[in-house]
Amino acid sequence: MFNLSGLRGTLLHNEPMSKHTTWRVGGPAEYFYKPADIEDLAQFLSEIPYNISVFLLGLGSNILVRDGGIRGVVILTSGLLNKIKLLDETRLHIEAGVSSSYVARFAAQAGLTGIEFLAGIPGSFGGALAMNAGAWDEETWSYVSEVETLDRQGQHHRRQVTDYDIDYRSIKGPKNEWFVAATLQLTLNPKNDGKAKIQALLKKRNEKQPIGLPTCGSVFRNPPGDYAARLIEEAGWKGHCLGGACVSEKHANFIINNGATSTDIENLMKQIKNSIKQKYDISLSSEVHIVGY
Repeated sequence: MFNLSGLRGTLLHNEPMSKHTTWRVGGPAEYFYKPADIEDLAQFLSEIPYNISVFLLGLGSNILVRDGGIRGVVILTSGLLNKIKLLDETRLHIEAGVSSSYVARFAAQAGLTGIEFLAGIPGSFGGALAMNAGAWDEETWSYVSEVETLDRQGQHHRRQVTDYDIDYRSIKGPKNEWFVAATLQLTLNPKNDGKAKIQALLKKRNEKQPIGLPTCGSVFRNPPGDYAARLIEEAGWKGHCLGGACVSEKHANFIINNGATSTDIENLMKQIKNSIKQKYDISLSSEVHIVGY
């Protein structure tokens, strides 16, 4: 199916996606490619027939892979696009495979402020770009000045913020392009208290969220003027289980894998969503991306 001549990465067949997602569920990827570097990634993209679907994967948070797995090819970027550097006094250049938490720590170490909230965001920086990840009333794209992408032909593009429609937990831009890096515009931190801010945010997160358990992060987006967790808890879902999928006792907008299948998790999500619609006439939108068959 693929012309691997000249490629330096590793191609696997029927790779279990449960090994690559924070929920630890998911059927196999038909093909799973680990590129050697960004040049190898670009070449691999150019070799993939256009009728083959492509899915780029970072650290595997914020995603539910169905039990039937993913047809086509999954490309792993974590461990690959992992460089971060200071361009000048207030700008950072960050590749998509860097963990969001490390981005926050690097910025604080450099005496910059604004993105401390990323310390509590699970997953890669590329994922944070793709979903406009945020916390504590902050969002990733508030600080983006430029992004770099690769398209299906392996061509590199530099895109401006104006090339994208930016919304709450949502980004829409050119089709069949994937983020490989971004430049962030930050501000100097005269108090140099970035590390203290990060520690305070992580302490608050650890107190309120089920850290260290197999989850995907927040399951539903907050509806306008309210919180999904409050609605789910008030509707009586805390601690409720469907198969091995359980709503966290600590934070109602988290679902824990306690021996679950992807189907258990997806069905529990549907039941919660239907319940909130019936009880409050509010339609919860999923923050998690559901993929596969």
